[in-house]
Amino acid sequence: MTNSKRILKKKINTTGTYLILLIVAFFTLMPFLWMLLSSFKSLDQIFASPVTLFPTEFTFKNYITIFKDYNFGRALFNSFYIGVIATGTSIFFCALAGYAFSKLKFKGKNILFLSLVRSLMIPFQVTMVPAYALFNQLHWIDKHIGLIVPGMANAFGIFFMRQYMSGINYEIIESGRIDGCSEFGIFIRLILPIARPAMASLGIIFFMNSWNNFLWPMIILKSSENMTVAVAIRAFNSGVRTPYNLIMAASFVSIIPLLIVFIAFQKEFISGITKGAVKG
Repeated sequence: MTNSKRILKKKINTTGTYLILLIVAFFTLMPFLWMLLSSFKSLDQIFASPVTLFPTEFTFKNYITIFKDYNFGRALFNSFYIGVIATGTSIFFCALAGYAFSKLKFKGKNILFLSLVRSLMIPFQVTMVPAYALFNQLHWIDKHIGLIVPGMANAFGIFFMRQYMSGINYEIIESGRIDGCSEFGIFIRLILPIARPAMASLGIIFFMNSWNNFLWPMIILKSSENMTVAVAIRAFNSGVRTPYNLIMAASFVSIIPLLIVFIAFQKEFISGITKGAVKG
């Protein structure tokens, strides 16, 4: 095969690859585009026949209504501060447990870690009723602490951090001990800076899970003042006719914080996933 044919074949393969990626991207982004454009439509335009992608008349009334009449700004604030606190505490405790399981020696470590991994196979629906009964006794129903505490020691997060920290050089820990640093000091000063990519990856996953969490907040949150974003959007569908125009506007607003968080930490996220997922 001549050099010109090789170049031509390479260009055809590259063009075909980009074409496939463009088609996949189109079908992936199309629902988001439909949601965005529908958020500027009235309810009559959404149900108009024939169906049109672009609104015949743009209106910002939907966005004004969700913040003015439905107090959606309060739900955004609730989800944001719950997500930040839950993510921060979960990352810290998961990193601490991951360090212990990967670098420290103590009796029953392997059995305890195996039991922790096995807990990942237990569906949340199995523990939902006992958890509700326990939280009711603790008077945590309709309180945000009931959304923060359960995820502080996440089995997946501990497993993820343990896999990442297993690849950290043990000589770093020994040097800290020689310098007279305590185990907790070694963890704070030496291990956490090294594990930053994995923590960023885990933080994005935890924040997205907290932000999109629906079932558990729907069960324990009763008042409208304490509702999170997912529950608040569900509350729109409480009348005879579902206000899809308001739901589309609220849904689009709800994904903006997730996009900001992902864009801000995307480099650390990719680095942590590619490095930490393959370490054993």
